[in-house]
Amino acid sequence: MTIKRSRRSIYSFSQRIVLAVLIAGAVASCSTVEKWVRTPDDPPLEGKRVAVLTHSRSLIPDKELTGRRIVLPAPTPNTAWPQAGGYANHAMHHIQIKDSLQRAWSSDIGDGADDEDRLNATPVVAAGMVFAMDTASQVSAFDAATGKRLWAQELEPEDDDDGHIGGGLAYDDGRVFVTTGFAEVIALEAKTGKVLWRENVVAPMRAAPTVRGGRVFVVTLNNQLFALNSKTGKTIWRHRGLPEVASVLGGASPAVDRGVVVVAYTSGELIALKVENGRVLWQDALVTASRTDVISSLSGIRGRPVIDRDRVIAISNAGILVAIELRTGRRIWDRQVVGIESPWVAGNYIFLLTTDSEIVAISRADGRIHWVRGLPRFEDPEDLEDPIIWTGPILASDRLIVAGSNEEALAISPYNGRILGVVGMPDAVTVAPVVADGSVYFLADDAKLIAYR
Repeated sequence: MTIKRSRRSIYSFSQRIVLAVLIAGAVASCSTVEKWVRTPDDPPLEGKRVAVLTHSRSLIPDKELTGRRIVLPAPTPNTAWPQAGGYANHAMHHIQIKDSLQRAWSSDIGDGADDEDRLNATPVVAAGMVFAMDTASQVSAFDAATGKRLWAQELEPEDDDDGHIGGGLAYDDGRVFVTTGFAEVIALEAKTGKVLWRENVVAPMRAAPTVRGGRVFVVTLNNQLFALNSKTGKTIWRHRGLPEVASVLGGASPAVDRGVVVVAYTSGELIALKVENGRVLWQDALVTASRTDVISSLSGIRGRPVIDRDRVIAISNAGILVAIELRTGRRIWDRQVVGIESPWVAGNYIFLLTTDSEIVAISRADGRIHWVRGLPRFEDPEDLEDPIIWTGPILASDRLIVAGSNEEALAISPYNGRILGVVGMPDAVTVAPVVADGSVYFLADDAKLIAYR
């Protein structure tokens, strides 16, 4: 099937997430040229064929929407991916890349994932550089054109060698901001890696920082939101949420737009505050009593909330997907969908991965489902062993790109969920890919950072 690029397009995604095992990773290299979209005249794609496992769907498309054409804005280029989720509001819409992707380079960022340590930070791209953090909290900068390492900075304190899972990275105004598992927020000079300031925030962090308007917003494991001065690291204000004993591995970076910061806590709270002074504007709780399985009892929100055109889109592990008015906190709609990956909003549609390994296309207007596509759930489907963790998605030039712990990346039609192609990967991929300046970057569990363009 030929995928025609219209003035609009759509994206969809699903994800099987096994709660206790959220390892971070990304794709490593494969062969020379990778076509992520096939045309009828193309030869068969190299690599192992993907058999989509048929299973009982947790979600069913709305009959009234069956066959209705999905239309989204045409893809547009983005020069940078400066923080987790792309921009501070986490709304990246439809990104432009080439139809055929070729591996440009591959570099080692340091220590990879193992049974004890997990990669948690997605790379960020800005000012012609790619920044990445390994499992030992070493931050490295690479030339985006060649992959050459420009500098590396070890951030782990000398008296702290017990191992920990870090938060993530963000870039703004010539500085790289780092949240760590040893309760420090650190600012580095982007060109050299020089430490500019370090600020202790009492508790470890597993969510990347969000930076906007001279403020760095960070969330700790004990559900506190700090707003720090980006120049000095000093606390401007803080907010305390409800404590939570257990949570899903990882965390949700706050979303910031229009003078409002929306923070998601591991308690399932979703709270909007004024950027200026931290005053609470509204709060909601994304929890439901209808699910009784052990995993759903962890009500945390791991997927980043998205602020898009005066709406907040958020999903929780407890099984609630919501659209909320940014200013008033009024729920526009909600529906029972379970996920811990970030929703992707493009045009009038929302695409997300569920914990049942399903990719779903949902109407932004009313929450109705356009289509659902199941993905393989186990590497060994006969014995139902080795669950696959899917990560992503990103919407880039008329295809959805997701990657998995089964060492594969998939291209999926944003119009109907059809799988367009599969590319074999040399290691597990559990950190979502990022896109900047026409390049797609993957970070694999073996600590390989790979650029395709």
